[in-house]
Amino acid sequence: MKFAKLLLLFLITFNVFAQEKTISGEIKDSENNSTLEYVNIGIFNKNTGTVSNSKGIFSLKLNEKVSLNDTIVFSHIGYESKKIVVNQLKSTNNSILLKPSENTLKEVVVKFKEPKPKQFGRSSKGLSLMHSNFYYALDKDVDDRLSREKGMKFKIKKDCKVNDFNFNITSNEFKSVKFRLNFYKVENDLPTNLILDKDIIFEVKNGFLGLYTLDLKPFDIYLDKEMGDIAVTIQWIESVKTNEKSKFFAISTAMSATETSFYREKNMSSWYKSGQSLTFYLNTMCQ
Repeated sequence: MKFAKLLLLFLITFNVFAQEKTISGEIKDSENNSTLEYVNIGIFNKNTGTVSNSKGIFSLKLNEKVSLNDTIVFSHIGYESKKIVVNQLKSTNNSILLKPSENTLKEVVVKFKEPKPKQFGRSSKGLSLMHSNFYYALDKDVDDRLSREKGMKFKIKKDCKVNDFNFNITSNEFKSVKFRLNFYKVENDLPTNLILDKDIIFEVKNGFLGLYTLDLKPFDIYLDKEMGDIAVTIQWIESVKTNEKSKFFAISTAMSATETSFYREKNMSSWYKSGQSLTFYLNTMCQ
C-alpha cells in the first residue's frame, strides 16, 4: 500500500511537470545582487536551452527528452557555472545567483614587428542562391531560437590580432536582433571550450541587409598560432520582430569540399557540422 501511494505521488508529480514544461526566474550576481543579462542556460544533449534577457529574466522550455533528474547549467563569462537538478527548481519565480569567477581564461598578448593583413573565412557573396537560416520549421515562436548558434571553422597558423568580424545577411525580417560573438577551441573536429574571456554582444538593427561589419579592435583579441583550429560563431540572444509575421534571418552560404560550418539548435545541445562555407570572415593583422 505504501509503495502504491509513493508510486501515485510520483506519477502526479511527473504529470504536473510534463504539463508545465517551463521553468522561469531571474539570474543575479551573488555579490552585488545586480541582474545578469544574456546568461546561457541549458541541459547537455537534450536540445533544451535559452538565454536570460536584458533584465536577467529567463524562461526555459523543457521538451519530452528532459527528466526530473537532469541538470540545468547556468553559465556566463566572468562567472562560475552553476548546476541545478530540474526537480530542485520551481516552475516560476526561481532566483539564481552566480558567483564571479576568480579564474579567468588566459589572455594571449602578441608583439608584432611587421604585421601583415590576413583574412580568415569566405568574403565572397557568390550569387546568394544558398542561405543558412536561423529559422527552423519546427519553431513555434521567435524565442525558440534563443541561444541558437552558427559559425565557421578557421585554422590559425600565425599570431594575429583581430580587426573586425563580417557576415553577409541575405534575409532579415527583424527590427532588432542581438547576437553574441563566440570563439571556441576545436577538438575532434567540433567546438569545445571558449577561448576568450570577453562577452561580445552586438545588434543588427532595422532589417539590415548586406555585409555587416563588427569592429573588434576595442576588444584587443589576439589569436595564437598554437590554438590551431578554432570555431567562430554568432549566438542568437534577443530579437524584436518588424511585424507579427517576421521569422526569417539568413546568411549567404555555398557548398564547400574544404570548409566546415558548425551549428547547434540550443545552448549546450550537440554541435553539428556541414560542408558549407558561410560568407563569414575575420580581418586580422598577423606576424
